[in-house]
Order: sequence, then C-alpha cells, then structure tokens
Amino acid sequence: MASILLNLIDKSNDSNNSSVVIFGKDVTTSTDEIAIAWQVIKNLGQGFSHPFTYDLGVSAAASDSDGNFSPRIPANIGTASAMTLGASGDVFAQTGEAANPTTVEVANHLSKGAINAQIYRSGKLFATKTNLAPGQKAVFEFKPTIWVGVVSQVEEGDVMNSAIISDINTEISLLGIASADIVMTGGGPGANSTPFAFNLENIKMA
Repeated sequence: MASILLNLIDKSNDSNNSSVVIFGKDVTTSTDEIAIAWQVIKNLGQGFSHPFTYDLGVSAAASDSDGNFSPRIPANIGTASAMTLGASGDVFAQTGEAANPTTVEVANHLSKGAINAQIYRSGKLFATKTNLAPGQKAVFEFKPTIWVGVVSQVEEGDVMNSAIISDINTEISLLGIASADIVMTGGGPGANSTPFAFNLENIKMA
C-alpha cells in the first residue's frame, strides 16, 4: 500500500509538554461534526522528531448493537461494504462499488439493530459514523489533507468535540507528496509567546 512518509519535528518554544493531534475530516459531514484523534503525539521534546505514515488506502470495520466487532477489510476509495446476517452470525464484506467513485460506503443490511461504521488509516481509527439503522449507509469522503494542532487531554481514537476542532485551523495538503517534515514552531512562556505553527519542509514530491 502506498504511503506518505511524514516526520513531526519540534522546533517550538513550548514549555508545557503539549500534545500534538493529527486528524482528517470527512468532507461529507458538516464542519462542526465530530472528528477522531487519529494520531496524538506526546512528550515530544524540543529538537525531537516523531515519524509516522499516512497510508493512501484505508480499511473499514463495523460493530453491531450486540457488541460484536468485525475484522477490518480493505476499503479503497470507490468501494462499498456492508454488514449482513449469515448462517453463522454477522458477516462484514465488500459488496461492490460505491455510488460515488470518490467515497467509501459502509451499509447496514441487517434486518434489525443499528451498526457503527469505522474507517482506519495506517492501522489507527480515522473516522466513524454511529447508529446506522437497518437500510442506512455511511458515506465517507476524504481530501488528501490533515489537520494539526496542539491539544491537552486528548487520546488517540477519542472523539473530539466541535470546541476542540474549532481551535485547530492548520490544514496541510498532502496532495502529490511522497515525504515531508512537519515543523512545529511557536509557543513559549510569558507575554512574548507566539501561537503554535506547523509548516511543511523538506518536501519530496511523489
């Protein structure tokens, strides 16, 4: 699976050991809707770096109202998957192409009970839609961008509320990039501190 190699480098003046959150936004939902804390980077010292990958492909999974969680299956852009009831219990599998070739669909084909749909990127929870009733489907669409910001008390996989999300306004496009450094600057104690900033450096195009 193709991946973009990224490396967060702390060149900030932060003295509070802030955590950095990285996440994506599902463009099919409203801007104030929830997002998932995809990567949370903690205890990054000044001058330290933290490498991670952004896989271009994603995988999907689903859970049902009985508390059962499906295996993750490949869910490349343009594919549809569904939860159905088979002879031996729930079955989660690809069902063909999505109605829109730029989206990923997860449908509830059970006769009763809601499901939750999850999208994973690079092995970590990237997006979710909950309480899909029978006959409903979740539609996910992602731009090749990530959002980066400084947070406190957020863990990987957490649902972030709109108040947290609205404080994070650094959007980084990964379109056409093979690898890059994300350099964090700003911060610091006292009246002379500046806002945190994140900029791409050492960009190599795909």
